[in-house]
Amino acid sequence: MNHTPLEPGRKAIAVSGHYGDELRVSEALFSRGRGLNNPRRPLFVLLHGWGSNEEDIAEFFGNYVSPHSDYVSLRAPLTLLDPNDMDPFDDPDFAACSTAPSYVPAPVTGAYTWFHEAVPSGEDLDRDIYAAAVAIDNWVADFIPEEREVVPFGFSQGGALAVHLMRLNPHRYKAAACLSGFLAPGIVEGSHPGDATFQMLSPSVFYGYGLKDDMIPRFESNSLAAFLEEYSFLKLCEYRTLDHAVSLDECNDLRQWLMDIGASSGVM
Repeated sequence: MNHTPLEPGRKAIAVSGHYGDELRVSEALFSRGRGLNNPRRPLFVLLHGWGSNEEDIAEFFGNYVSPHSDYVSLRAPLTLLDPNDMDPFDDPDFAACSTAPSYVPAPVTGAYTWFHEAVPSGEDLDRDIYAAAVAIDNWVADFIPEEREVVPFGFSQGGALAVHLMRLNPHRYKAAACLSGFLAPGIVEGSHPGDATFQMLSPSVFYGYGLKDDMIPRFESNSLAAFLEEYSFLKLCEYRTLDHAVSLDECNDLRQWLMDIGASSGVM
């Protein structure tokens, strides 16, 4: 699918560049069998949040949500903390020091982001989320067979993107799971081209969030819930004591939802 590029917006502060800069996904982590162990079931595209990485959400999904489902976990293209910049042995002064330890430190996986700040707003969010969703959709088109059903699954930024992929290319995605995500306002023309089709298809969407979330304002959560009520077949789960995180209760609800829509591996 060809996507119309948007003009980048203003210069960002938290991460270098401009809101809406073109992005490309270059790192992906597949489940065992390169995501082909259960080809008659959907492939989950896992999308992490601000400051996380593809390994974190893959470990969470594989251990707590659907251990036997196929997945691919994508690394966000924007770097917050490069693991290659964190090894003290790269410093010749440190390596030459007689007191330097002789062991090799544990590997650090790095920290990445899909957007130029943790939770952009307004036009900044429209431009950033469109650029990131296009990058993900292009990766799916390049590496996943057209006949394979795909379910985006994300937390925070990744949850926002799971929903926005439905607003970008709704025919491609069977369902979506959004954990503690947020909604792009749609101010920028062309940033949500699939909304009409999304509403017509009304695919199943899981949306879960904590009522004590200190990252996403309550009105933002309410806005996303109202939008999904209108555009999708929504499974909405609120958690009274949960902040910007995921709980075991939410994992249980996710597993039940996956069974209800026929997207689980069949083995829990």
